[in-house]
Amino acid sequence: MNDDEARSLLQDERRRVEELLDSTLQSARDDRDAANDEGDLTDPATGLNNEQVDNAIAESLRDRLAAIERAEQRLADGAYGRSVRSGDPIPDERLRADPAAELTVDEAQTPG
Repeated sequence: MNDDEARSLLQDERRRVEELLDSTLQSARDDRDAANDEGDLTDPATGLNNEQVDNAIAESLRDRLAAIERAEQRLADGAYGRSVRSGDPIPDERLRADPAAELTVDEAQTPG
């Protein structure tokens, strides 16, 4: 895969994840506000539970952004498309499916 295609895939993935993160954080704020609304007679536990779920999703999305940043750094360093564990090439098909992939499929399935 050439650098331009990799850069484009990473930019698209970053934009997608940032939009999801923004939406999730807004949803968490809305859930918190709804739980704190004094005029609401419903059980606030539901809103608080939803906020916790949103926060867990946000944390996962932040982890994804960190993986994208690592991939962008590998691209800048000339190491993009190689496993961070073994240095083996990661097939283009895998990188197109997951531009931030750090391991080959076999390595990802094997703890190590």
